[in-house]
Order: sequence, then C-alpha cells, then structure tokens
Amino acid sequence: MEENPLSRRRLLWGAAGVAGAALATAGLPQLMGPEEKVKPALPSPVRKARAAAGPPAAVRRDTSVDYAPAVWIEADESNYSSSDRPEAYPIEYVIIHLTTDHFSRMLRTFKDPAERVSAHYMISSTGARIAQCVRERDVAWHSNSVWYNHRSIGIEHEGWVDQAVYSDAMYQASAVLTATICAKYDVPVDRDHILGHVEVPESTHEDPGHRWNWDKYMKLVETARRRVRT
Repeated sequence: MEENPLSRRRLLWGAAGVAGAALATAGLPQLMGPEEKVKPALPSPVRKARAAAGPPAAVRRDTSVDYAPAVWIEADESNYSSSDRPEAYPIEYVIIHLTTDHFSRMLRTFKDPAERVSAHYMISSTGARIAQCVRERDVAWHSNSVWYNHRSIGIEHEGWVDQAVYSDAMYQASAVLTATICAKYDVPVDRDHILGHVEVPESTHEDPGHRWNWDKYMKLVETARRRVRT
C-alpha cells in the first residue's frame, strides 16, 4: 500500500518533538512580547471547515503541548488566529523576540483580549521556564506582519533591550527549542530563516537588540539541530 505523505509528515513532527525533549534534558536545564493591532484575515478552507464544525473551545481543553519541556498557558483567543499549519500555510521562519517586560506580566498581556498580541512560546531570563501560549498550528500575532505571522513561530525571551540579561541557560533553552522547530518543519538553520523581530519587514521594534549574541545563538542552534533527529 502506498504510504500516506501526510501521515509520514505527522510521524516526523512527533519524532522531532520527542527528540527535542530528550535533548533538553541531556545536559541542559529542565525547562518547564504589544504588536499586532489588526486581526489577520487570511482564512483558509481548513479554518472555515473547522468553524462550521463548531466552536474551537473543545479542542483547546487539551492541555498537551507541542514541545514537551514547555507548560501550556494559553493566550486569549482574541489574540491569535486559529489555523491548520503547515497544511494551511508553510512554517518557514523562527522569529526571536524580547519581552521588554517580566515573564509573568507578558503572560497576563497574552491573556488580555484587548492587547491583540501573542507569541507561540515564552522563555524566562534564567531559561528555567518555557510557556507555550499558542499552538504551533495556529497563527500567533507577534511580528507586525500578517504575512510573516502566518509563516513563522514566534519565541519571546524575558529581558530588556538595554540590559544584559541573556543567561547561558536561556540561550541554550531557546536554541534547543528553535532547533526542534527547524527539524520538525524543515526550516533551514541560517539567518535568512531565524530572524530577530527588528528584521521583519514593517516591524517597528528593535528587539532582540544589540546585546543579543547572534553568533553564539546560531552556533548553539546548529549544534542542537545536529542532535535532533527526525
């Protein structure tokens, strides 16, 4: 019987998630920011079918996460778009953000329906906590660009542009997460596909700022990617 390509792809995603979780526990710590003002309006047939089938609340009662070391702390439904990526839109980028606020306050921001902002993941400055706030299949509002939002995973990091708060553990935790995402969706590990928020067209933000060590970070991601097997 001919193999179903979609079934095989889902097996690869699952394998990448398991591999990333194993890597996060192998010598790395145990791992437990306002932008989009206009709600994206790029409906897909899948999204329309899901809406016709009934409210999405039943789906979101499942608190499992896409990345095993994270904890599920859901953003308000007014702050992201439901989708079925990568079928609806390809995932081609990882975008690095800086919260410019405390971890707990940013979580409250994502839960406030008036803020119209979210990210898929948030990492504490110590690297000890990772929260997943939006499913990878859904579209977080994090980059100021509707086009990039639909094709990226957004990762927030607790910190401030003018303060050196990037710990080695945070870099490592983030690198393993990014490497796992790259493995899962075949995102190239390079600076054309792993971007800072400031590098997104139409962005009005400066994060992650000049203190973010891109050379160090990319080396960590490359090392982690070689160890994450699909």
